[in-house]
Amino acid sequence: MLKEFKEFAMRGNVVDLAIGVIIGAAFSKIVDSLVKDLIMPLIGMFGSADFSNYFIPLSKAVTATNLVDAQKQGPVLAWGSFATYVVNFLIVAFVLFMVVRAINTLKKSEAAKPAEPVPPPKQEVLLSEIRDLLAKK
Repeated sequence: MLKEFKEFAMRGNVVDLAIGVIIGAAFSKIVDSLVKDLIMPLIGMFGSADFSNYFIPLSKAVTATNLVDAQKQGPVLAWGSFATYVVNFLIVAFVLFMVVRAINTLKKSEAAKPAEPVPPPKQEVLLSEIRDLLAKK
């Protein structure tokens, strides 16, 4: 059973995928903070400083001024939170695009390099020298 698990785990770079998921989760926290703490306040300068509290009430019973209380009172369209998540997604997508682009560029540059000729083994060199000496006689 352990042998089968090891074969399965190594097939298809599962370990690489797991590492990528862990790094992606950590990167997600960084992007969330970047969007929430830096980008959205700059965008929110045109309105209020807290962009995530933008919402449209869908019921006349909603009278609250912040999103959490408004959601308790009734249905709301929380478009500020949605906009924050869209900006999050765009930043992550752009960074991943740049990473994949850099990897592809590196692969192309490695493929474009001509392979260095492999020197023949010592036995072949010695046999060639012997052949040449015999051919001169």
